[in-house]
Amino acid sequence: MIKHLIIKEFLQIRRNSFMPKIIFIFPIMVMCVMPWVMNQEVKNIRVDVVDNDHTTQSQQLLHRIEASNYFIFNSQKATYQEAMKDIETSRADIILEIRDGRYLIAANAVNGTKGSIGSAYLTHLLSPEGENGSPSKLSAPSPRGEMGWGSLFLYNKHQDYKVFMIPALMGILMMMLCGFLPALNIVGEKEKGTIEQINVTPVSKWSFILAKLIPYWIIGLVVLTLCLVLSWLVYGITCQGPLLLVYLLAILLALFFSSFGLIVSNYSDTMQQAMLVMWFFVVCLMLLSGLFTPVRSMPYWAYLTTYINPMHYFADAIRTVFVRGGGLQAIAHQVAALLCIASVMAVWAVQSYKKNS
Repeated sequence: MIKHLIIKEFLQIRRNSFMPKIIFIFPIMVMCVMPWVMNQEVKNIRVDVVDNDHTTQSQQLLHRIEASNYFIFNSQKATYQEAMKDIETSRADIILEIRDGRYLIAANAVNGTKGSIGSAYLTHLLSPEGENGSPSKLSAPSPRGEMGWGSLFLYNKHQDYKVFMIPALMGILMMMLCGFLPALNIVGEKEKGTIEQINVTPVSKWSFILAKLIPYWIIGLVVLTLCLVLSWLVYGITCQGPLLLVYLLAILLALFFSSFGLIVSNYSDTMQQAMLVMWFFVVCLMLLSGLFTPVRSMPYWAYLTTYINPMHYFADAIRTVFVRGGGLQAIAHQVAALLCIASVMAVWAVQSYKKNS
């Protein structure tokens, strides 16, 4: 019987004029557009220079700023006060004043992220190791045998932010497809009254729930495969670890969000109500998971929420597999946590569904 119910769900999805478009066009748009947009790397920092030295070294510094991919040489001012007018009118982001071989960096801190990171970039450019304009790396020994110092990036050597964001986008897509769509599907049937026809049939509770969720699990795995292919074709980024672990993590995340969506639909009477409740929890889970910012930068009370946040475990585990090439042993803790949380939600989802016989 469950086979025929699953076929019925797929037929409903196919006959819906909007659902197939959102299922396939939305992931393609997310994978092709969002990695370029969701980028916290700061570029196009406009710099005003006040050169009081007019030496060869200061001119070389100006050329390094012009050649950098991160800065835009805005103008050269005669005095600091003239450059400050550009800051006050938002025509410049940073002032670099050169006097007696010393440097003064003044940043517009209205945009705190751009000001602080831009100042750090410019400080690096002024240092001896930044003369070639490239990212820091372990420097060679000096002629006197002294070792230089710098940074050596192991897993993302070019500091490409897309490598960091693509695994997170996969989790967001699984959350949307396997959480939102089943919840809205069930609530939609409530509004139409068709779910009451199912409730008075001999179809068991488990059969009905699995028939509602399995199609979206299959769709989620197909979309995940599409995301992996697009990541390789568009960005040249491939998974460094076993692909089976990526699918395992996706299945556990899909189990959690489909169960959560079912719980929301069981307690909701209208599609609008289900949408608002789902959106409230989904936004909180995303922002507190470490998908975009490190969780250690949160206040301690907010950091404690990561212990019950499945998106945190998923993001940590999939980046370990996708970026670092870790194996099952490296993510055993995250897999166990995801399995426990998803199991609790699945039991709650089944218990909360009321079927009238």
